[in-house]
Amino acid sequence: MNAAKAFRALAAAMALAPAGAWAAPRVMSLDSCADQYVLALAPREAIVGLSHRAVAADSYMRDKAAGLPLRRATFESLVSARPQLVVRLWGGDARLTQALAAKGVPTVTLDDAADFDGVRVNVRKVAAALDRRPQGEALIATMDARLRDAAGAGRRREALYLTPGGYTAGANTLIDAILRAAGYANTTKAPYFAPVSLEQMVMTPPAAVVLGMFDRALAGADRWGPGRHAALRRAVESRAVASLPAAMVGCPGWFAADGAVVLAKAAR
Repeated sequence: MNAAKAFRALAAAMALAPAGAWAAPRVMSLDSCADQYVLALAPREAIVGLSHRAVAADSYMRDKAAGLPLRRATFESLVSARPQLVVRLWGGDARLTQALAAKGVPTVTLDDAADFDGVRVNVRKVAAALDRRPQGEALIATMDARLRDAAGAGRRREALYLTPGGYTAGANTLIDAILRAAGYANTTKAPYFAPVSLEQMVMTPPAAVVLGMFDRALAGADRWGPGRHAALRRAVESRAVASLPAAMVGCPGWFAADGAVVLAKAAR
């Protein structure tokens, strides 16, 4: 089915949808990060499509996704799902979202939040589009309570974030915000994500290491990993204070506050 035919079918299907069928609009998410917001904020009966990664091990809300329709970000899927609202972070291309807008289907595009203020903006954006503002504020309140519980625990101890791929995170990342929320000082001063120097890790190891996404590391994959070098393994293993699972840090969501709580418990 070409794009023009697909969206004519979509428009016709939406025109036939009964008014007021749901308390919230029929909503579809186009990628795994958008899935988390839709699952947390939309009524279950209003969810007409999630990405296929909604049930993956690194999906924070995967248990709630069980039994809901999983769809690809294609014209055919949209025609089948008949959404009245689409939520995305990176899923779908520009032509798809433009075509949705042309047919009167609004798209909420999440920001790649680098701090908890950005997460609050995302929650409120989706909650408003779903007419679920009280639920959005409740989600923010839960996040803020966790951040208060974690505050200051690290006592400004320096910590390095490390992924299985050998990357770390500096300023202007949500990882940095998690470290700061738990009272740690980030060893990495450069902004954004960058590879870690193996030589520096071995010669001048950090005081503390926070592992990220190591639950998704695969044996034999093309990663340097702490197991590749004996000296590096010793540096990491003796200094690792916590390991944050991919579901907690893989998307810019409210659940990143859980990471701050994990770090705070490790510090105490």
